[in-house]
Amino acid sequence: RIIVNLDSILLTNNSKDFAEIIGIITANLSTLKSGEANAIRFSTLAATRKALDCQSSDILDYFDE
Repeated sequence: RIIVNLDSILLTNNSKDFAEIIGIITANLSTLKSGEANAIRFSTLAATRKALDCQSSDILDYFDE
């Protein structure tokens, strides 16, 4: 199972502004933050990494079920 850690990372950022920065709509960012997304585009992951100046492992966690 893969967990997206955007919710805790974005506590201090405005979701609407961040969604615009990474090139997705706010509804899709909300889906990612809630953990309900089934996929993430590499371009979205790359834009998120760049905007947050972090690594993929800071955003995504893997847990063996």
